[in-house]
Amino acid sequence: MPIDESLPFRPVRIAILTVSDSRSAADDKSGDKLEDLLTAAGHVLADRAIVRDDRDQIVSRLHNWIDNPEVDVVLTTGGTGVTGRDVTPEALHRLDGKDIPGFGELFRWISFQKIGTSTIQSRACAIVARGTYIFALPGSTGAVTDAWEGILSTQLDSRHKPCNFVELMPRLTE
Repeated sequence: MPIDESLPFRPVRIAILTVSDSRSAADDKSGDKLEDLLTAAGHVLADRAIVRDDRDQIVSRLHNWIDNPEVDVVLTTGGTGVTGRDVTPEALHRLDGKDIPGFGELFRWISFQKIGTSTIQSRACAIVARGTYIFALPGSTGAVTDAWEGILSTQLDSRHKPCNFVELMPRLTE
């Protein structure tokens, strides 16, 4: 998809939330990867946190960022599988946002090219809640790279044509 180089790039303020019962700041490889990818693209890291696989903790952190005008987008990593502790999609649904179903479908299609039918175990999803985009990604570095390179790098680039998520930001709360 084309990037119109004649247009100015508008950096987006992005927060990263790692959802994990076992990771710490010292070994959060997926969070580190997302931070590297978004800053290399020219975006701003607005905040970063780690919470346990707990719906209430996830929802609380997301509410704080949704209400913060300095956060445009939240990328979560982890908690999108099918085990009993994987509750990130359920937490997103508690935010009463608007689903972006094509994101999960496209992510699984991209992922299928690399990991085959194992992609069916991912419940990657996205919503818009009170004017903030939230993308729930799996917890592996490969998955967050696939999501960034295959979808988010262009959709979060204001120069991407024919359309992108950035140009819609002023109208998300209409």
